[in-house]
Amino acid sequence: MRERDIQTHDGGRLALYSYGTEDAPGERRVVLIGGAFLTALIYRPFSVALAKGLGDGWAVDVYDRRGRGKSTEQPHYYSMATEIADVRTIMDATGARNIFGHSLGGSVALNAAQAFAGTHHQPDKLAVYDAAVNIDGSMDTDWLTGFADSVDKGDLNRAMARMKRGMHPGTALARVPEPVLAGLMAVVSRTKVNKLFRELMPSGVGELKAAFEAADSPRDFSVLPSSTHFMVGKKSPQFYKVTAARLNRAVPGSTLEVSPKGFHGSIPAAVNELVSDISDYFKR
Repeated sequence: MRERDIQTHDGGRLALYSYGTEDAPGERRVVLIGGAFLTALIYRPFSVALAKGLGDGWAVDVYDRRGRGKSTEQPHYYSMATEIADVRTIMDATGARNIFGHSLGGSVALNAAQAFAGTHHQPDKLAVYDAAVNIDGSMDTDWLTGFADSVDKGDLNRAMARMKRGMHPGTALARVPEPVLAGLMAVVSRTKVNKLFRELMPSGVGELKAAFEAADSPRDFSVLPSSTHFMVGKKSPQFYKVTAARLNRAVPGSTLEVSPKGFHGSIPAAVNELVSDISDYFKR
């Protein structure tokens, strides 16, 4: 692994981690954009596995988005435009021609590719897994206000409960009474991953609002590359499946793949089935 800092257009700093062949050419480099509440190092097992799956001469570049890891905090004017500019910065720094996004990172990837359409930053290959995109109001975002309010008040257990219920509509989890779920969050928050979640709650408010509050229309993404590959886990919440299907219909020539064993956290967990499928997509 190679670690370095990349300066942004507005004076910020992004921590970049690269795996695989250090001098891999741009057409054999994949920029990995992680999801909400996760740092680049959480994706280390997946990044290592993907670089190995891609083989000699390939590299995977993953960076800490604003407000997490070793990157600088979100600026006061933070929005999806900030995320898009940062993707451009990473592509310029690495020369990478391919993008892969997971969850909210999938939203960033799709919005960036939309903004880059027709320019030299337009990716050669673009793939997303369980992309968290609000298509035609496919996600009920009423919970966001309560989530942000709980974070502001420092009630992180209730904030986590509201986020879990909001992000998993129609599931058994969403039906658990909020006070009960908040109590459960207090118990599980002792785990390493949930401690990280709690630390990243403030930046999470900004990124979730940027991704979900403006309901995008499928036709907005029709300019994406025809080679775009939408992936979703069969065991992932229904929201991601509906979103992937709508996006697939909106992008002429794109493909949709349902991973039989996939669940929402399959990417950081480096599930072999997914690593193999993603490697095959970028190599073919």
